[in-house]
Amino acid sequence: MSPDKRLAAVCGLFCAACTIYIATTEDPERLRRIAGRKNLPVEQVRCYGCRSGQRYPFCQTCVMYRCAGEKGLEFCGECGQYPCRDLQEFQAARPHRIELWESQRLIKEKGFEYWFSEMLERYRCPACGTLNSAYDLACRNCGVMPSCRYVQLYWDKITIYLSSDK
Repeated sequence: MSPDKRLAAVCGLFCAACTIYIATTEDPERLRRIAGRKNLPVEQVRCYGCRSGQRYPFCQTCVMYRCAGEKGLEFCGECGQYPCRDLQEFQAARPHRIELWESQRLIKEKGFEYWFSEMLERYRCPACGTLNSAYDLACRNCGVMPSCRYVQLYWDKITIYLSSDK
């Protein structure tokens, strides 16, 4: 997969490792389950990345996306007010957002392409190379656990989150 800014959220999330992106591009059954949980038609939950023409409803109303666009910024880390309260609250709310500060640092210091390649490695299954989300405890292709380096690093926080009443 070559670096594609459509798969890089302004906040530093890696869209290619998002469960909704994975469902949209590779797993129709997962997409149907997500749509069912949200009581939305499948077409409304499809998402092709933060900077794409079709985004998940939550992403369509993203405060950081709108703010960065208004300021002409590609990433939140370029802003003089980084990290703002909105981004801090967003980062703290869920385990798949733990590394946003590190992502912003890598993008700023080493460039988008470097960060993109690091994210591919972070979310790839060590056994088969499949990209997994932060919430895929086992690889969605071969079943190895943990599914990727990200899950290995944050296993405790992810499993606590998954067992809670989100």
